[in-house]
Amino acid sequence: MHKAMQGYIRAIDRMNHVIGRIAMYLIFVLMGVLLWSSVSKTFLTPSIWTLETAQFVMVAYYVLGGPYSIQLGSNVRMDLFYGDWSPRTKAWVDGFTVFFLLFYLVVLFMGAVSSTAYSLGYFGMEPFAFFGDLFMTLITQGFAAANEKLGFLEKSPTAWQPQLWPIKVVLCLGVFLMILQCVAEFFRDLERLRGSEA
Repeated sequence: MHKAMQGYIRAIDRMNHVIGRIAMYLIFVLMGVLLWSSVSKTFLTPSIWTLETAQFVMVAYYVLGGPYSIQLGSNVRMDLFYGDWSPRTKAWVDGFTVFFLLFYLVVLFMGAVSSTAYSLGYFGMEPFAFFGDLFMTLITQGFAAANEKLGFLEKSPTAWQPQLWPIKVVLCLGVFLMILQCVAEFFRDLERLRGSEA
């Protein structure tokens, strides 16, 4: 079990490190979109796509970079007491409080999956079954058959009206990666309590 935990920690850390390092460059994409928005509003006809694109890029930046932030320990904490504790005490407290974060993230993930299914035209109560069926259809029958299973695609109610499923998929991916990283942090705390570093 000890080796399996260390392997899990290394694999998740490596994956979230790569994704987080890529996601951090989205800030430049965001700056480019906002710069174009300012230029187009000042000198040209204002672009209707810039505000929502900036929001979508910010969501991707935030949720895909979140697991990397947890990995680095740069997430926000109340350091009033925590900063003075020993590493062992921190591991005990982190190992306990991570369950509250995991509960929140699992509820958020379930809501994100349900919202993503809704954005693809599924209005039932079993979004995971919908995605399982969609995935199996895609694998066995191809893209055209899977496309027939989709309903009315949800669009933003703005003038630009982009489809919302891509950013909702990014949200699901980001929250899922955050759950994986929180489990890795829990295992890391267990390793610290055992007296070894992962």
